[in-house]
Amino acid sequence: MSNTLVLIDALNLVRRIFSIEPNQENLAAVQNTAQRVSAATQKILNLTSATHAIAVFDGAASWRYHYYKQYKSTRKPMPAQLSKNMLMIEQAFESSGIPVYRPEQDEADDIIATLASKASKADIKVKIISTDKGFLPHLDQNIDIYDYFKKTWLDKRQIKEKFLVEQAQLTELWAMAGDKTNDIPGISGVGVKTAQKLLNEYFTFSKVLESNDLKPTEKKKLSLGLDDYVISKNLVTLRTDIHLGFNLKNLRLNR
Repeated sequence: MSNTLVLIDALNLVRRIFSIEPNQENLAAVQNTAQRVSAATQKILNLTSATHAIAVFDGAASWRYHYYKQYKSTRKPMPAQLSKNMLMIEQAFESSGIPVYRPEQDEADDIIATLASKASKADIKVKIISTDKGFLPHLDQNIDIYDYFKKTWLDKRQIKEKFLVEQAQLTELWAMAGDKTNDIPGISGVGVKTAQKLLNEYFTFSKVLESNDLKPTEKKKLSLGLDDYVISKNLVTLRTDIHLGFNLKNLRLNR
């Protein structure tokens, strides 16, 4: 029997489930969320025929917050009732037989990307459960991404239709245009449409910079925004080299 590793972006799942609760200041909202998380987890395990799985939470503050002070600075904090009762949510995952991992500092995205990369290189099938677009550059022959809320498996065709660039160009697109949801700056004056146009014409950012055919205004914006591009590229690129302290054997499910 082949192995299938399921990686659940825990807060991505939890916060969307919690968001439908009408009275979020009440403990009952967390209790309802915990029940729905448990049910969702069972559906995910059945759908994927998982042999191994883990639900990954965010650590307190990843390297990105130290690297760029404005990172996620305008994002709304987690609702207080959910935040103070997060243990109940973790237990909902564990009651479904899935181990929970909460790193001290690293973001869940980097942990998941590291696990997925290592497993894929070992020719193990990986199923990432998240709506976060940051995982899309890691989609490959062994790594699938599932949007639980849209009940959809994402693929390269959908990437092209949504972002109008190839999968390999995604991080450069986001680094050029920025990402308002995470307060990633991008290059000032270069929006999504301009970034898409340039990448479709030259394919890579380095080729864009080398071009002698750019408009003077475009050339100036790119030159002045080079430092912000580098910062943004680092921010949008998920790490795949996090030291984890556990291996695949620790994630085997008893089903």
